[in-house]
Amino acid sequence: MSPTFLIYNGLRFFTWSKEEERRHIHVVGGNKQCKVWLEPTIAIAENCGFKKYELNEIIRIVSSHETEFKCKWDKFFG
Repeated sequence: MSPTFLIYNGLRFFTWSKEEERRHIHVVGGNKQCKVWLEPTIAIAENCGFKKYELNEIIRIVSSHETEFKCKWDKFFG
């Protein structure tokens, strides 16, 4: 199970069920993907295909939805 937290500008922000305890978000757009830590600070954990300017935009989007993503994470993982 991989609940979607947000779809924005062709990007899907989601998490995998029971992947690991540290809060993070996966982002997929086309054939590119990355993983973004939500704690202790927002940061790119892994990247496969996104260009630097795209990663900057992803960080901006995650930052603007940080509280929402953390709440959804906590609700999903209980």
